[in-house]
Amino acid sequence: MSHGEGTEDDDLVFKALAAPVRRRMLDVLRERPCTTGELCARFSELDRTTVLQHLRVLERAELVIGRREGRERHLTLAPLPIKRIHDRWIGVYAAAAVQLLDDLDHG
Repeated sequence: MSHGEGTEDDDLVFKALAAPVRRRMLDVLRERPCTTGELCARFSELDRTTVLQHLRVLERAELVIGRREGRERHLTLAPLPIKRIHDRWIGVYAAAAVQLLDDLDHG
């Protein structure tokens, strides 16, 4: 993958992860899938509209998948975008940092 590929998708993921409340929503969904109503109940300090706005950002970044079953909407964590961010950004930089520390130790 070249450095230009997936940049827009990565931007959506970073934007989605920038808000603490959205990271908390992902934590809830990591525990187990839930309905929109259950998610709203878990974030009772926010009104339903605000929860749904945050959810839209997470879905646009493809971090959450919503599927309708009857009148309920079931939400599931989609971990692949986070893995992509890890592989593209975090893993590479962590390996470079470890190599730098190793070089300093043995230099």
